[in-house]
Amino acid sequence: MITLHHHPFCPHSRFIRLALAEFGVEPVLVEERPWERRREFLLLNAEGATPVLAEAGGPNVPGAGTIAEYLDETLGEALGERRLLPEDPLGRVEVRRLLHWFNVKFYDEVSRHLVGEKIYKRFMTSKEGGGAPDMDAVRAARANLRYHLRYIGHLARARNWLAGDALSYADLAAAAHLSCVDYLGDAPWNESETAKTWYARIKSRPSFRTLLSEHLPGVSASPSYADLDF
Repeated sequence: MITLHHHPFCPHSRFIRLALAEFGVEPVLVEERPWERRREFLLLNAEGATPVLAEAGGPNVPGAGTIAEYLDETLGEALGERRLLPEDPLGRVEVRRLLHWFNVKFYDEVSRHLVGEKIYKRFMTSKEGGGAPDMDAVRAARANLRYHLRYIGHLARARNWLAGDALSYADLAAAAHLSCVDYLGDAPWNESETAKTWYARIKSRPSFRTLLSEHLPGVSASPSYADLDF
């Protein structure tokens, strides 16, 4: 049995949930509010960050990148040509490069600020850093997002999927971050029609259904969020 400690609107958690769904694995989900620094969660991951994967009889695996590698090593071969991390070295380098782009650069420049300011702060106490969103950070993230959408469009124009011919972790990571942004209504889809077409394609996959059905109390989803033909 696999348990995933996550937050529903943590983009790194969403990435791993999409990956598990593509592997055909339905985990037990345990919601964490990392800012609360729950003692039992810190024992699983001293960093106190989501996600953390726990497998019966196996290790506790923290962090989206480490979990992705672990899943590939333990389950990837069984997917054959649908493997999310390619077998060839050059393909693996490109997927890992884009994983870093989305899970580090995109996160630092876009989704960390939008999710943190517009979602996490709503549920945090003042001592935990909660309160009104910092609109300067929100505006900066929105500006950065336009650049990232153009880059996604550039990749999607040249390739079948973002990293090459086949769906990979790169697509799932990019889509996970964009799903949070899209929920909040901050995605300027008119910035790149190619990026929009790619996102519509990936969010039509069965692995996306659970994410698109989730809603945050007090925060309405944008009209495009669950619309496959947006």
